[in-house]
Amino acid sequence: MSNVEHETEHGSNFLKGVFIGGLIGAAAALLFAPKPGREIRSDLSDKLSLATDKTKEVAGAVTEKTKALATTVGEKASDLADTVSTKASDIYTTVSDSKQQIAATLQDTGKKIGETVSEASASVASDVKDASKDVADEAKNAKEDVKSTYKSS
Repeated sequence: MSNVEHETEHGSNFLKGVFIGGLIGAAAALLFAPKPGREIRSDLSDKLSLATDKTKEVAGAVTEKTKALATTVGEKASDLADTVSTKASDIYTTVSDSKQQIAATLQDTGKKIGETVSEASASVASDVKDASKDVADEAKNAKEDVKSTYKSS
């Protein structure tokens, strides 16, 4: 229980005690006063009517405060719900934007890798072709050397 609730509860209990004590004191004063029965009954009726009116006033004040508090709580809850909704929307937008940026980066990286592999493949093919030509030339030279060696022998 929070301090505000605790203080309100004590204040409310105190007011109830003062009110009830006042009623009991008024009734005792009327009962022990040297008045005839008819006057006492009339006084009691008046005091009871006054007490009823005061009770209605207090009940009205409590009702108004309760309604005001309920309105305030409702407004705060609505504001909080709006804030949460806004924050959730912001987070969703941020995540969506990040997802799109990551996808674009991956696509660019994939293209670069493809280009690099294509260039490397072309380079390797060229090197293999050159090496094959060199081997063919050397084989041809070796063949001619072997032929000339057999002819001279």
